[in-house]
Amino acid sequence: MTDYFVAIVVAVLSLVGSLFALVAALGILRLPDLYTRMHAASKAGTVGSGLLLVAAGIASGELAVFVRAIAGFVFFILTAPVAAHLLARAAHKTGYPLLPPSVRDDLLER
Repeated sequence: MTDYFVAIVVAVLSLVGSLFALVAALGILRLPDLYTRMHAASKAGTVGSGLLLVAAGIASGELAVFVRAIAGFVFFILTAPVAAHLLARAAHKTGYPLLPPSVRDDLLER
């Protein structure tokens, strides 16, 4: 009975993680500029890869592998948004333009 429950949990986590990764990939392909693409990649990609890591850790059935998977998930959560912010700031400082629909530019030096 517990094997069935674990298999369902792993399947749900894998499916949801794959859907988030798919949304991140579609966002990278379909969004109009660097800043929105980076947003899609950092948010949805982080959640998708984290859920897939947790699913792999649970599926392994070993505590050491599960702890490493959780550590990897925490690492993703801590580093991906910071890296995306730094890349967007560097792109802005080098002069990569915002799209016209952008309402305001908070980093614009006055």
